[in-house]
Amino acid sequence: MATQTLHRGRLIDHLQLVVNDLESSRRFYQAVFDVLGVPIGGSGEDYFWADELFVSSAASRAAQGALTGRHHLAFQARDRAMVDAFHRAALAHGGRDNGAPGERAYHPGYYAAFVLDPDGNNIEAVHHGDAARSAASVEISF
Repeated sequence: MATQTLHRGRLIDHLQLVVNDLESSRRFYQAVFDVLGVPIGGSGEDYFWADELFVSSAASRAAQGALTGRHHLAFQARDRAMVDAFHRAALAHGGRDNGAPGERAYHPGYYAAFVLDPDGNNIEAVHHGDAARSAASVEISF
């Protein structure tokens, strides 16, 4: 087996959404991830994945025939402009507005936008204000 390298964040190893219409979801998430600078990592007939998110059809072996239901996912954005671009791209590719870009009262500097994806999942892009990361990600090789 060839060596693989993954880049991971802080808490989540991976999430799976099982969706009703994989192609609608693929168009939506491709547009959102293009704006957020996250490449699609791989895809097949009944799935695609990017970073920690795995999206599949109910017919995929991993889904066991059931949709996952409604979830809330929040993606990190580099700045406010990226949050704004996320919102525009999501709406242009099948998303429905669930909260226009703006400051939220969660903490000072919390700037976010919310959209519903084609399956009704509440998808957010958030910029927490000026901050410095110690690293872009954690690299894992195996």
